[in-house]
Amino acid sequence: MARTDFKSVDEYIASFPKDVQPILQLVRRTILKAVPAVEERISYQMPAYGSRNGPVVGFAGWKTHYSLYGATGHVVAAFKEDLAPYKVDKGTIRFPLSEAVPVKLIARIAKFRASQASERARTKRAGAANRK
Repeated sequence: MARTDFKSVDEYIASFPKDVQPILQLVRRTILKAVPAVEERISYQMPAYGSRNGPVVGFAGWKTHYSLYGATGHVVAAFKEDLAPYKVDKGTIRFPLSEAVPVKLIARIAKFRASQASERARTKRAGAANRK
């Protein structure tokens, strides 16, 4: 049975084969560099990144690919051409482990999602202020 009680992202990444760990570390570093204000945690037993404004992205490693989570309809539309080579399904983008990590694309998606979260939070705060 697969392990499901990870306490940290380091522990999560260390559970993968040695040749996969550098790939997952690169994905992690890319997200943290793109959106330095995010909080890193384990959620649903995978690395997840969010801010006080809400969730940004998450990722998980699999046997032949790694997935980036948070691919909303807005993300898919905004990055349609860039995502064309990848399988996108139900909020998930699958990147083959056999290909180079698309660092710039992952960074742009993380920034886009952080911006979306900020905008949602502003809209929510404005709505609450208008109800007073």
